[in-house]
Amino acid sequence: MFNAIIAGFALGGGLIVAIGAQNAFVIRQGVLNSHIFWICLFCSISDAILIWGGTYGLGAILEVMPWLLKVMQYGGAAFLIWYGIKAARRVLKPEALDESSKTASNLFMALATCAALTWLNPHVYLDTVVLVGSIANARPLGEQAPFALGASLASFAWFFAIGYGAKALRGPLSKPIVWRAIDAIIAVIMFWLAFKLLIS
Repeated sequence: MFNAIIAGFALGGGLIVAIGAQNAFVIRQGVLNSHIFWICLFCSISDAILIWGGTYGLGAILEVMPWLLKVMQYGGAAFLIWYGIKAARRVLKPEALDESSKTASNLFMALATCAALTWLNPHVYLDTVVLVGSIANARPLGEQAPFALGASLASFAWFFAIGYGAKALRGPLSKPIVWRAIDAIIAVIMFWLAFKLLIS
């Protein structure tokens, strides 16, 4: 059982560490010191839902309704382009950091943005639901739940680490030139992910 938890943790950690739209948003909220706990908790619970869903049959539903992934593909790409444009506009505005600090105070909007970046990304379903679910189900009988638990723990550890890690580095990261560089990187990530979604 313990080996299954470790294996799940290693797989979950390996998949989630890649910097994508969701991770970039968590880091940004950490630097802003805005709703970090709730954003990290939301991302962690969302991953856990997808991991356990993949382990216990959600992948089968996607197989019989592949159009769901197509809807998420184009909807996710549109959202990523919109969010990338917002980040690019912040790069071009010297007062961007102050504006972001004000707009980031709304918990509902922060969670709504986080939800879109999380649930509109079809790669999340392919990685978390299909890949993790298939590997979990390939393990010996009785190890599926410990494996899913390990993968879920990796998500909790990762999101809270980058969220509060970004908060701890808020001083140097909040300098205007560094902040604009972060937003530039976020914009590039969003546009690149949108491009990958559209051509996949």
